[in-house]
Amino acid sequence: MQKTITGTEFRKMIATGARMLEINRTKVDALNVFPVPDGDTGTNMSLTLQSAVKEMNACMSNRFQEICDAVSKGALKGARGNSGVISSQILRGMCSVIKESKDSFDTKTFAKALEAGTKVAYSAVSIPKEGTILTVVRMMSESAAKLAGKNKDFVEFFDALIAVGDEALAQTPELLPVLKKAGVVDSGGVGLMTIMRGFRAAVTGEDLGADSVPTEAAETKKSDEDVFGDNSDIINLDLGDIEFAYCTEFFIINLKQMITLADIDKLKEKLMSIGDSVICIGDLELVKVHVHTNSPGIALTYALELGELDRLKIENMLEENRALKAKLEAEKKEMGMLAICAGSGLEEIFKDLMCDRVIEGGQTMNPSAQDIADAVQKINASNVFVFPNNSNVILAAEQAKALVHNRTIHVIPTKNVPQGFSAALAFNPEASVPENKTNMTHAIDNVASGLVTYAVRNTTMNGFKLKEGDIIGLDNKRILAKGNNIDDTTIHLIKALKNDDHEMITLYYGEGVSEDDANALAGKVAETFPGCDVDCHYGGQPVYYYMVSLE
Repeated sequence: MQKTITGTEFRKMIATGARMLEINRTKVDALNVFPVPDGDTGTNMSLTLQSAVKEMNACMSNRFQEICDAVSKGALKGARGNSGVISSQILRGMCSVIKESKDSFDTKTFAKALEAGTKVAYSAVSIPKEGTILTVVRMMSESAAKLAGKNKDFVEFFDALIAVGDEALAQTPELLPVLKKAGVVDSGGVGLMTIMRGFRAAVTGEDLGADSVPTEAAETKKSDEDVFGDNSDIINLDLGDIEFAYCTEFFIINLKQMITLADIDKLKEKLMSIGDSVICIGDLELVKVHVHTNSPGIALTYALELGELDRLKIENMLEENRALKAKLEAEKKEMGMLAICAGSGLEEIFKDLMCDRVIEGGQTMNPSAQDIADAVQKINASNVFVFPNNSNVILAAEQAKALVHNRTIHVIPTKNVPQGFSAALAFNPEASVPENKTNMTHAIDNVASGLVTYAVRNTTMNGFKLKEGDIIGLDNKRILAKGNNIDDTTIHLIKALKNDDHEMITLYYGEGVSEDDANALAGKVAETFPGCDVDCHYGGQPVYYYMVSLE
């Protein structure tokens, strides 16, 4: 009987939960409401959990305070898509309670943690929707305290809690009609229950393997060139106030005979006590060290206890920082734009529309909150307008606001790429930030858009009886057309989207469509809708044969 969980065991719970989710990732991805090949809930949640594990593994302490802070930070940095963001907030709330534990915690504490996770997750969503992962975590948290009172043993407690969660999951189609029509339960809820089963597996000692969850050891298993080569991708100079002035790098060679791998780990701990951005990797033949510190002499003294120093480099980051800050400040502008899309053609169009940066993302590849924050940070502007261009990226973009400094993020809630183009076109560098935000938001209201792809399973939805392989046309919410070939389905989709005010139809063709086929379809569209101007551009987007825009 296991009545308490220690810091070491909690680490194992998080890692095993992430591992269990990665094993079942594709199954969770397949539970997509729309029967199209863009399911990504499992991937988003798995990447979020893996980021939490990676940050946790970098934490050298076994105190709950430090472990929980690392898990919360890692989950937020890696949060992708709505499901990933909500998962990160559940973990954040749970960790806010567990971090107060001293040597261990019991089932009652876990129940309180789950309640806190539910509250934080609900507060992260502006309009919480029942029938989703939120419902599953809420119903478990409402029963958790009572179950903890009856079950002191964690295995029995998790068995009872998982039973409640499974029952809640089974109810999601009744709470969300779109799930019932698709014949699936909520994918985010399945992901959450998979994590819970991982927690239980950690307590029982079930061996799931350790291939897919990133660990510090796995991170260092690279070629010699990767490990000991250029470090420019590791060092990310923060142009704020520098706490540690000297970037210190060197190799330790000819290690002393009595030195062990544990001594290398102890060196890393010592370096962490005098600086940050610590890298201390290698073996008994060669060790690479990098640290930002105000005491490079002490760092060298610590290293000399292990062996000889080679290729020593100490740089004054204060001077570099002053020069870079002066240059950036002189070049800083009031407003910039960041777009998120998938497809080289779409990326080039956004750049032509004067977007400062474009990062890859969209269906099947949602960027994390940290990805968005990093991209914003690289735009030298006080205010950055972000175009998510996907409803599943908007929440991550909102979460990115908490991860940036010296920048203000303004999320324009574009749900698709055509809306993003319209918002970018509305940008006026001479107007104020509020004026631009208003104009961009209004601009997306004037765009009707649709997508053409194929069904990945048999189902009935929106009045259409679909078979696997059918070509389908849809907007952000509904399936509007079905056919056996791409051209006819695209034209039927346009008919469903078009109203009398539309004067311009634009086709963006994807990576699997040839230019000749796209131009031929554009000709058919022009014949079918003679009152509209028709244009065609290469988008290069995956998954979708065509994106269609009507304005």
